[in-house]
Amino acid sequence: MKKIISSSNAPSAIGTYSQAVLADNFLFISGQIPLEPESMELVDGIENQIRQVFKNILAILEEARMDFSNVIKLNVLLDDLENFSLVNEIMSEILTEPYPARAAYEVSKLPKNSSIEIETIAFKNSDD
Repeated sequence: MKKIISSSNAPSAIGTYSQAVLADNFLFISGQIPLEPESMELVDGIENQIRQVFKNILAILEEARMDFSNVIKLNVLLDDLENFSLVNEIMSEILTEPYPARAAYEVSKLPKNSSIEIETIAFKNSDD
């Protein structure tokens, strides 16, 4: 079973993709950049951008009746890997053990010249 998940509390898709797809018990969240959902504008500053991405991810998780405890994998894309320690610091405030698997990459450019994009996979047992 496949179901599209969409939250008005997260930025709308700006291309030919869905915010998220629920496939059986897995939720695949498209890469989120730090757009403020109402204005669809990037927030300023790297710390604010990181926090906004996690707010956007949480809004989509909640639409699927999940939270950060359901996250099993994150792919973090940064325009400057020097910001990775700040990502770790903010993640330690948001996530609890057991932590999800994660990969991080430095890339040359992200949509709308964002400093960060995070793709997320979450899982929820059928009996939860």
